[in-house]
Amino acid sequence: MSLELLEAVRSGNAVLAGELIGRGENPDTRDEKGNTLLMIASYSGNAPLVRQLLDLGANVHLENSSGWTALFMACHNPELDRGFPEVVELLIEAGADIEKSIGYGIRPLMLAAGYGESPVVEVLLAAGAEAKAANEGGRTARQMATDKNYVDVVNLLWEAETSSGEPSACSTPSVVTFHKR
Repeated sequence: MSLELLEAVRSGNAVLAGELIGRGENPDTRDEKGNTLLMIASYSGNAPLVRQLLDLGANVHLENSSGWTALFMACHNPELDRGFPEVVELLIEAGADIEKSIGYGIRPLMLAAGYGESPVVEVLLAAGAEAKAANEGGRTARQMATDKNYVDVVNLLWEAETSSGEPSACSTPSVVTFHKR
């Protein structure tokens, strides 16, 4: 493990990170929690560094010790209370699995919806994320957004669910009433 490379990425120093990887450092270097450089850059929303790491061969599919990928980390950063749609888009373009699930069947769309990340939800839906997918408890992304009163996200998911022409599992009167507010 290269501490210098980890610190370069943590501090957002793309020049030093690029130099170190160019000298043979592993672009998939991990920290003590199993987070890769790509995960660290994604979590901080550093799109230029994410792009550089992808160009240098960072693996978009790797998971940390909790099963999270860089895509999950870009969907919402609780420390900054925001997600990073530009980073999400870069990761999807690089082949990130938008339907991968972590504990309890949570998918990236559900994570973003549950935190009210409208721009991230838009990117995931545009990439084909399954709006009607349910977690292990039978809850959809729209139900998670409804619970927290994220009206913009609920509306985005409603549109995605109803545009397919198939009835939604959560087209109950209370949800329809919420949607029409």
